[in-house]
Amino acid sequence: MKAKHIILVCILAIANCTPSFAANVDSLLRVLDGAIKDRPAYLSRKIGQIDAVRHKLSRQSSLKERYDIQNQLIFEFQTLNCDSALAYIEHNIDIAEQLGDKMLLSESRAKLAFVRAISGLFTQAADVLQQIDYGRLPNHLKVLYHWSNIRYYENLIKYTDNTRYTADYEWAIAQSRSSLMGLLDSNSEMYLKEKSFALKAAGRFRESKDIQLRLFAGEKPDTHGYGMAAMGLALIYKELGQMQEAEQYLILAAITDVRLAIKENESLLTLAVYLNQKGDVNRAFTYIQAALDDANYYNSRFRNTVIARTQPIIEATYLAKIEQQRKNLRMYAIVISAFAVILILTLYFLFKQIRSVSRARKKLNVTNGQLTLVNRKLDEANLVRERYIGYYINQCAVYLDKLDEFRKNVHRKLKSRQLDDLMQLTSSGESLEKYAQDLYTDFDRTFLEVYPHFVDEFNSLLRPEERYQLKKDRLNTELRIFALIRLGISDVHQIAVFLRYSMQTIYNYKSKVKSKALGDSEHFEDKVRKLGAVPTN
Repeated sequence: MKAKHIILVCILAIANCTPSFAANVDSLLRVLDGAIKDRPAYLSRKIGQIDAVRHKLSRQSSLKERYDIQNQLIFEFQTLNCDSALAYIEHNIDIAEQLGDKMLLSESRAKLAFVRAISGLFTQAADVLQQIDYGRLPNHLKVLYHWSNIRYYENLIKYTDNTRYTADYEWAIAQSRSSLMGLLDSNSEMYLKEKSFALKAAGRFRESKDIQLRLFAGEKPDTHGYGMAAMGLALIYKELGQMQEAEQYLILAAITDVRLAIKENESLLTLAVYLNQKGDVNRAFTYIQAALDDANYYNSRFRNTVIARTQPIIEATYLAKIEQQRKNLRMYAIVISAFAVILILTLYFLFKQIRSVSRARKKLNVTNGQLTLVNRKLDEANLVRERYIGYYINQCAVYLDKLDEFRKNVHRKLKSRQLDDLMQLTSSGESLEKYAQDLYTDFDRTFLEVYPHFVDEFNSLLRPEERYQLKKDRLNTELRIFALIRLGISDVHQIAVFLRYSMQTIYNYKSKVKSKALGDSEHFEDKVRKLGAVPTN
């Protein structure tokens, strides 16, 4: 309980010092919610305090002492339970009559009028006020008299709720307030309060607010004066149209009233009405129920009547919201059910599709296996083809070598003057060159048919500025060297024989091309061997 008290005091202090109150509304509402839940504990504490005073009363035999102690009980009960307050006032009237003390009797009658006024016994309160001889009262009782008169007419305005009588009652309040202020020191706290109320009644709200703020700053949190000052500020801010500030101070007043177990209050009722208009129906319903419980506990006929005008409106709004929530829940249930059916159907068709996909996957695996086998066969065919082409080129090279050797023999015979047999063969060198070019042309065409992208892929291994731009179906000497390497002919002698160059020339060509390579030239020939290769699985 002490921890909660400290937390509330901190929040109230922050709210009291913060210029803008909007940020504190939610936190203070949560504090108020918690305080309402703890109302039994606060009431129990209040009753405990009263029982201590009662115990003290039971030990007193002096009438004057009993009168003073019962005044303490009247003060406690006049905000807790009007019947008990009235009972102790009657006891004090009896004591005053026994003592023959007219001042004490007038004081008790003034208090009787005050409690009857706040409890709704307006006729009885008026009778008591008329019985008091105002002219014989000392100033402090005249103050009480006028204060009771003001509360009488204020509650009468709320009770009647009829504009036909409001003006007359307000005039009576103004008269009593003027007389009351004439009895007070202009620097006293009570005078400033009444001045603030007078300014508010006159429509001078900003001046009234300034006084109330000064008074509020001087009150300690968790006191009845603090709650009253907060309530006064809330009403002024409402008149100024500053609803955020009005709500803030209204919540502070309600928290204070609940924590002090003040059953005769208007803060909860006023806050419930405001929150209902704002749209916070749940809290409005909770607060109006708490206000009704307080009025019943206090046994205030006046407060019950005022609440009875408002409660049905809030309750109807609350029940309408509950009914709308029920309709929404039914709608949500229908929608969720529909979604559930759709989900079940979706899962069913999804299951069927999964089974179909599974079967298709099995068939696909079989097909992939067959394709793998076909690819393996194709790889084998390609390998055979490459070997065949290599063999073909090798044979052609051997054939050319033999032809060249034959030409040399013929030439030797000519030198030996065997002219009759070999005369026609002396021109065979020219024919041999022609045959060689035809062979190279045929080789180029055949190779590019097997590897149509060889030149492009070979160029990708070279720097851009060093790439070859050749005629269609034709290779130059450098590319023929690496085409033979791609076919698996790595022997430089074979390449030299086929192209009819020396081995040194072949080495020179290879070095020249490698110098044009991108990046590392050491593995250039290995890269060439992979050009156009068919990947195997």
